[in-house]
Amino acid sequence: MKNLKQSIVLLSIVAVSFSACKKNTDSTAPFNNRSTTAADYPQSSLPVVSISGDITSNVTWTAGNVYEIRGIVTVRNGATLTIQPGTYIKALINNPNVQNGVLVIARDGKIDAVGTANDPIVFTSYRLLDGNPNTTATAGDFGGVIILGNARVNYSKSMEGLPSDGRFYYGGTNDEDNRGTLQYVRIEYAGFFVNSNWQINSLSLGGVGNGTTIDHVQVSYSLDDGFEFFGGTVNASNLVALASYDDQFDFDNGYTGAISDAVAIADKNSWHSTSGGNSDSNGIESDNNYPAEDPTFSLTPKTHPILINVNVFGTENTNGISGLGYRNGIRERRGSEVTLVDVIVSGYSKGIAFDADANASLSDLNSTSVHGFTSSVTAAVGTYVDGGGNTLIVNASYASAFGVPQPWYNTPGSPSTVTLPSWSTGWTKLVN
Repeated sequence: MKNLKQSIVLLSIVAVSFSACKKNTDSTAPFNNRSTTAADYPQSSLPVVSISGDITSNVTWTAGNVYEIRGIVTVRNGATLTIQPGTYIKALINNPNVQNGVLVIARDGKIDAVGTANDPIVFTSYRLLDGNPNTTATAGDFGGVIILGNARVNYSKSMEGLPSDGRFYYGGTNDEDNRGTLQYVRIEYAGFFVNSNWQINSLSLGGVGNGTTIDHVQVSYSLDDGFEFFGGTVNASNLVALASYDDQFDFDNGYTGAISDAVAIADKNSWHSTSGGNSDSNGIESDNNYPAEDPTFSLTPKTHPILINVNVFGTENTNGISGLGYRNGIRERRGSEVTLVDVIVSGYSKGIAFDADANASLSDLNSTSVHGFTSSVTAAVGTYVDGGGNTLIVNASYASAFGVPQPWYNTPGSPSTVTLPSWSTGWTKLVN
């Protein structure tokens, strides 16, 4: 499997989350980013180049400009979009219910976005590139990045949050499909929300094949999910998710790739998604498919990610704004399956929850430590399979139980205390 790293990274303070959709948002709730000021990037002084419509021939974006995406920009017709290291991309000011600042790589397009540790490629808020240090970035200031591929999915459809247009369908028969490269990239303050069934995440991957390279990517303060994988076989590594509104990672529609060396940092002060008036923000949420596609959740290929050296940390308590906090470290439902290898889950109400319609009996936990304020591992139907060497810790009071000095973002109260793994040095960013 391409880019699959089996090495174990020693983490000082990290947290991984996995995302979901189909939830509610409260756009009037305060978005309490831990930084009260948002200093503009120096790139705000660069010339702005506006981009709109389809890209149908090869083009290169350079670090000498800031690129402003207007509406939905789609790379297609065999074209490749090359983005040079150190390039900054923003959206035009967003209007309610109108997708804006959305970059789509269609099934017949490619992206070559290769930054470096010292010069990452950054998709960010227009408020951080407006030359006004008094403006503060907020979730949804950028639309999002979407890559569509030709690998297998269990239900082909137009990508969520985009028009039902042939350009935006994903899935096929080529599991080795290559839509290009995304390396040393940050996607900040992204997301688009119309209703609970129509949203755009920071990074959405639909039917992307394992010939595609995805590594060293951070998503921060997303309005919906951080990373969402809709089917496909792409393997991704060295991922950082910070304070997504909904879930940090989400898997759907037959995703069967591997995620390795991934961390996420939950922030109890950011927005949280709700369902039925209760918090529904999970670290990882996984579905085989949705009821409208198949109410028996038996479509194949089955959603079954392999998670290696993934760390899912929430906060030191379950409270957030309006009394809402986080729900599950990992939630398996709707026929989904999972394999966990060297995974740590902590800081959520429940560590790992297998719903009655998930296949708990087909899920392996290998060398995995699990904590939940309420319970560690629950299975509504069936039993999880202990792959050996597990340490299941219930209601552990101290981070030392997980071999890390302080895994929670909000204690002792400053993101400057968070130490990420060595592979994150230089290109990641925790505060403005």
